[in-house]
Amino acid sequence: MRGHEDIRVDERLRELAGQLHGPARLKADLLTEARHALEDAVEAYREGGLPAAEAERRAVAEFGTPAQLAPGYQAELAAGALRGLALRALAVAVVLMAGGDLTWRGASWTEGPRPPAAYLLLSSAVNGVWAVVAALAVAGLLLGLLAARHATTRLSRLARAVGFGLTGGLVVGAATGVALFGWSVHLWDAALTWPPMIIGAVVVGAAWFALARAARYWLLSSRGAHVAA
Repeated sequence: MRGHEDIRVDERLRELAGQLHGPARLKADLLTEARHALEDAVEAYREGGLPAAEAERRAVAEFGTPAQLAPGYQAELAAGALRGLALRALAVAVVLMAGGDLTWRGASWTEGPRPPAAYLLLSSAVNGVWAVVAALAVAGLLLGLLAARHATTRLSRLARAVGFGLTGGLVVGAATGVALFGWSVHLWDAALTWPPMIIGAVVVGAAWFALARAARYWLLSSRGAHVAA
């Protein structure tokens, strides 16, 4: 079995990549930075008179093992994934809170009898859930930025807690939103043919696809950071 001093640059990067989990683009950027650092070290050793193979082996040995490197890189991936999730969640929350009522304006059924009290309560609850999501998203953005610059255990734990809270808030938001939509259609059949409602449903569906993907990346990177730590 070879020691770490016999491993070359490409192999070390493949080993490191295998231990990292998170957004593909950010992961690729981090590995590119690692490659550049290794290549610079190799070049420095070659300029010092070492043969190419020896320069590469020495640069890799100095760089560190995947076990040593993975926690720092994984923490950066987790912070980046949280920023991505928080940014998307904040955008969706603002759009839904600002534009939710617009889908109903001018509809023929709005002049009819008021909906049941439970329906109005659910509608208010949906707005409340998205307000909480927006607040958690802002906190996630701030903590994601701070965690990327100051890798402390306390910040990482806070960011992880906010990330789980944000993910849970999104799940609740999705559940209450679907319930409200289904109840609306049950109360007013014309809602299914109301253009603003159709457009809103398509936009929200696309937003949920982006949010689900971002949440998956964050959960993977957060779990990886917890294991690496």
